[in-house]
Amino acid sequence: MMVRIAGLILLVASVLVVPLTHAQTMPQTGPQPGGPQDTTIKDPRSRAKLHTELGTLYFQDRNVPVAMEELTIAIYIDPTYAPAYGMRALVHNYLREPQHAEDNFREALRYAPDDPEIANNYGWFLCQNGKYKEGLAQLERALRSRLYQTPERAYVNAGQCAMAMGDIKQAEEYLDRALRFSAGNPLALFYRVELFYRTGRLEAAKSEMAELMRKIDPTSEVLWLALRIERKLGDRESESRYATQLRRRFPASNEYQELLKGNFE
Repeated sequence: MMVRIAGLILLVASVLVVPLTHAQTMPQTGPQPGGPQDTTIKDPRSRAKLHTELGTLYFQDRNVPVAMEELTIAIYIDPTYAPAYGMRALVHNYLREPQHAEDNFREALRYAPDDPEIANNYGWFLCQNGKYKEGLAQLERALRSRLYQTPERAYVNAGQCAMAMGDIKQAEEYLDRALRFSAGNPLALFYRVELFYRTGRLEAAKSEMAELMRKIDPTSEVLWLALRIERKLGDRESESRYATQLRRRFPASNEYQELLKGNFE
């Protein structure tokens, strides 16, 4: 089962809620979609880039209809502009429209076959949809790029993908590589803790969980995993402490509901 760590870090993430290539914020007064902001720009590629960036900003602000409109404008202006397709794929994925998402990822890679960010996002999308082998192939494609400045993202995604398909050895190798590129990476640490927990290496899981909690403010997912580690170790005091934090801080979380049901696995 694929695990998402809401709020653990602004990423990966790695994952497909926002694009991994930008860390921007919404302007206080947003431009109107298709408005006059690009009338002085004549080059179609530059105009498509502008609308893609606007679409990204609107999507990050969860204004999905306007984001989609901006991205569609970008593709109309320049039908070969890969980032617009890649971003539109993320929006379709957010809307739970996997076929449209996959179609856009394919178009993005058609026009930018060597773009590691697009390959990483597509690979993670495939893994999320149970296409593990195809997903790992795309993640490896991203990792082969010498232009990839943040390979730890793809390594973390590949580690979780391999774990979901049951290849624990390969998963551990990917996560170790992620940590070599980015020492103390919270996502890599979390998934390695989960891997240790799944394989019964409970003392190692407890030790790395302590390191993870020194680096982040724990989310409901982190507290739930820590609680289950302590439960298996038989440390009822620590288990109770994590349960109290989960109840106090995340009473509406799925993890707290699982605790109430007694579903520890």
